[in-house]
Amino acid sequence: MLYDWIKAGHIVSLIAWMAGMLYLPRLFVYHASLPPGAQAQSATFKVMERRLLKAIMNPALIATWAFGLTLAWMSGLYATHWLQAKFALVLAMSGIHGWLARMVKDFAADRNTRGHKFYRVLNEVPTLLLIVIVILVTVKPDF
Repeated sequence: MLYDWIKAGHIVSLIAWMAGMLYLPRLFVYHASLPPGAQAQSATFKVMERRLLKAIMNPALIATWAFGLTLAWMSGLYATHWLQAKFALVLAMSGIHGWLARMVKDFAADRNTRGHKFYRVLNEVPTLLLIVIVILVTVKPDF
């Protein structure tokens, strides 16, 4: 019964984390598209980006890892290849999270040097990783 509650916590925290991972780059697209001198709109985006990162994404990342590692330990599946591949992809997703956090700081300090097209492409990376992760968890390929 405890395992099911931990799994539910893992899924809920994953959904929150991925919502942020998909929305933050979209905010960057809009922020990077602002015309020069749009200080009021830029200030609004800075607040939105910071709050999304600090209040939703960071706690959800921590909870996802905590619940996920607990599940791997409780189930003994940590030795399976599909879970090891998932682990590597979640590490990559966490690295992207860190990179996005750095971009929040760059936007906050008005140091962004990238255009909206860059962020449109970046917005697809977490989606692709998520698709592969879900396939690994659902299919559990034996490789």
